[in-house]
Amino acid sequence: VPTDDVLAPVDRTLYLTAAMTGLRQGELIALRWRDVDWPACLIRVRQNITRGRQGTPKSRRGSRAVPMADRVAAALDRHFERSAYQQDDDLVFCHPHTGNPYDPSKIRERFYQAMKVAGMCNRCKRTGGITFHSLRHTFGTRMAAVGTPLRTLQEWMGHADYKTTLI
Repeated sequence: VPTDDVLAPVDRTLYLTAAMTGLRQGELIALRWRDVDWPACLIRVRQNITRGRQGTPKSRRGSRAVPMADRVAAALDRHFERSAYQQDDDLVFCHPHTGNPYDPSKIRERFYQAMKVAGMCNRCKRTGGITFHSLRHTFGTRMAAVGTPLRTLQEWMGHADYKTTLI
């Protein structure tokens, strides 16, 4: 990664947070520092950004809270310390120079490039079925594997129907 790549530190924290919280891409893009509940070790999902519009999360329940593992908390703490945008209403995963929302197509493009560099790309442009959204599935699968109750996992994932969680 070139040293002048200002998005690289944002990407590292974004990918880790996605894989260890199960948040949707639009929820991550809309995440604000006030949503990171350090004392409770939770990330509160209150908004999302889809197609450039800010709104409420996809599920009928609206907001939810997901556990924040120590590793994620440490990464977010480092990310906060190096960020020029540290107010409660500032976006966590904003562009480091502007504070504007991180463009979803740029996230996908950079994710595929990172997968390619890591040798996880089976074809030239795609990653053999692995997408940014796959990080969300990684979280769900890992939590199910360690015995997280289905109802709890359903809540964390923001699924309205438990059948979606079972998939």
